[in-house]
Amino acid sequence: MTTEDLKGVVHADPEIMGGTPVFAGTRVPLQNLVDALEGGETIEDFLEAFPSVKRSQAVAVIEAGQLKLIEAAGDAHSH
Repeated sequence: MTTEDLKGVVHADPEIMGGTPVFAGTRVPLQNLVDALEGGETIEDFLEAFPSVKRSQAVAVIEAGQLKLIEAAGDAHSH
């Protein structure tokens, strides 16, 4: 997944929430999803709390994070 793949999913603009990355079309920061999942909530709980976020957006962010972790683990292992 590339940055291009996240267009329409994630947006950062200095005029919106001071440039904090948010779900596109909303003012919901990505960090809210991370915090919810870390707190033991399900993705359904998060989507219920933030109905302006689409399921596909939340899943794309989780998948992008997963790919970054796999890449980082591969980079760390190769050194």
